[in-house]
Amino acid sequence: MQPVDRRRFIAGAGLAAGGFALPRFAIGQADDRPTITIAVQQIATSASLEVVRERSNVGERVQTPIFENLIARNLKSKLEPIPGLAESWKRIDERTVELVLRKGVKFHNGDEMTADDVVFTFGPERMFGTGYDSKSDKTLFTTVMARDSIEGKALPAEVVGIAKRIWPSLEKIEAVDKYTVRFVNRVPDVTLEGRIAGPASEIISKRGFMEAKTWVEWARKPIATGPYKVRAFKPDESLILDAHDDYWGGKPPIKTIRFMVVPEVASRINGLLSGQYEFICDVPPDQVATLAQNPKFEVQGGLVTNHRILCFDKHFPALVDPRVRQAMTHSIDRQAIVDSLWAGRTRIPPGLQWEFYGPMFVEGWTVPEYDLKKAQALLKAANYKGEPIPFRVLNNYYTNQVGTAQIEVEMWRAAGINVQIEMRENWQQIFENDGKRALRDWSNSAAFSDPISSMVGQHGPQGQQQQAKEWSNEEMNKLSGTLETETDMAKRKAMFKRMLEICEREDPAYTVLHQTATFTAKRKDIEWKAAPAFAMDFRADNFRWVRKS
Repeated sequence: MQPVDRRRFIAGAGLAAGGFALPRFAIGQADDRPTITIAVQQIATSASLEVVRERSNVGERVQTPIFENLIARNLKSKLEPIPGLAESWKRIDERTVELVLRKGVKFHNGDEMTADDVVFTFGPERMFGTGYDSKSDKTLFTTVMARDSIEGKALPAEVVGIAKRIWPSLEKIEAVDKYTVRFVNRVPDVTLEGRIAGPASEIISKRGFMEAKTWVEWARKPIATGPYKVRAFKPDESLILDAHDDYWGGKPPIKTIRFMVVPEVASRINGLLSGQYEFICDVPPDQVATLAQNPKFEVQGGLVTNHRILCFDKHFPALVDPRVRQAMTHSIDRQAIVDSLWAGRTRIPPGLQWEFYGPMFVEGWTVPEYDLKKAQALLKAANYKGEPIPFRVLNNYYTNQVGTAQIEVEMWRAAGINVQIEMRENWQQIFENDGKRALRDWSNSAAFSDPISSMVGQHGPQGQQQQAKEWSNEEMNKLSGTLETETDMAKRKAMFKRMLEICEREDPAYTVLHQTATFTAKRKDIEWKAAPAFAMDFRADNFRWVRKS
């Protein structure tokens, strides 16, 4: 891997001086960079910004300007790995990856990033808890979606569970010298580079973490290396970021970024049109063409590496028989949902996988076909008598969430399945295990190009669904462990195909609805490119406010 200096790609030095048409409120005597306001549906689901806790679609959007990985994803292309905080890396053996850190990278508190910070980032105080045994294969079940119940410096149970999910067999991180580190896994792992580039592996300041009085204080004002640093965070209201002018990749082009929570789509659109916001996120597909007709605005975005899915709780009495869950998967006309609610702007994918898996992509795989007669035959065989099945739904956390749920309920009714929508206010209520949980909305992302990041990460023994005690399958769990250690790609692909058969057809854990598409509207005089992800990139090579003559 050849070292690459990101500064070669950045035109930041010339952009800040006279390159923007500034709004009046952003003009200052000492700093003429703009302030921008972005209206979002939500900032974080957990009331925190800590990347080992806040693993959500909305969280990725606001975390990207704050945090960085050693190996980065190319947000301007196809998310392929590129040098990030590490300028190069190499494989030592099947269990070890060595990385050379960039020199002179500054944290938001002014400290230089060194190997000591990297080692601490993945250490017990920050991730696994002081009692963690790296040799253990124990599944770490956690409570789900707790927000402010953490006292002092104690790690939330979710942090430990997520860390174990991302790094199930991490043995140690070695500091070879001040600017060189080695990741040593307990078992062979072909996905180490992907894990390093993936979620919950962003690098943080050791001193910043240790000096925080409580974990909640840290989680709401973390110290990292990104181009913007946290000034203030009010959960469910706003997040204000200021430029980190010592950023290694060039001076940030924006003085201040304000993320504002505006749940209503109409309010976000009206705010964009009136000049209250420069960007608005989560634009519904039926509004894309209308906004695009306005010469002052444009809409960017499209498909991302995320699928909308429904998750089953197989312990709910009416869903214990897998044939009822199978019938539900065959009762959904997914193309009708794509055509009616998404104007054809997304697609029905080949199950829980993406083409960027490369050699691990299972060709010819499909979601369960829409077949009412087959669904009805399965229900009859299962002796389903029309028992009500509760369906927990949030109010459009996902684009078109309520409309999609309403259509699905009608489709299930046509097959003879009695599904009843139950609106919930937050994820805590969605996951509440009160004996009445049966079906919920969800999505599943691929953080890197291997099923480990999606299938195993979400539905394996350390995954969210099994942590929530909704579903488990002995063969699936054995395959999950084997897939993590197998290095023969042909064998790994065969294992993944078997996992698809189990989770999507034989003993459904979930069913895929459609690939996620996300759309962002912005002022047309701002030059900015949306990433093929939820992430929003505001570095110097991806933002310019054009001055009009």
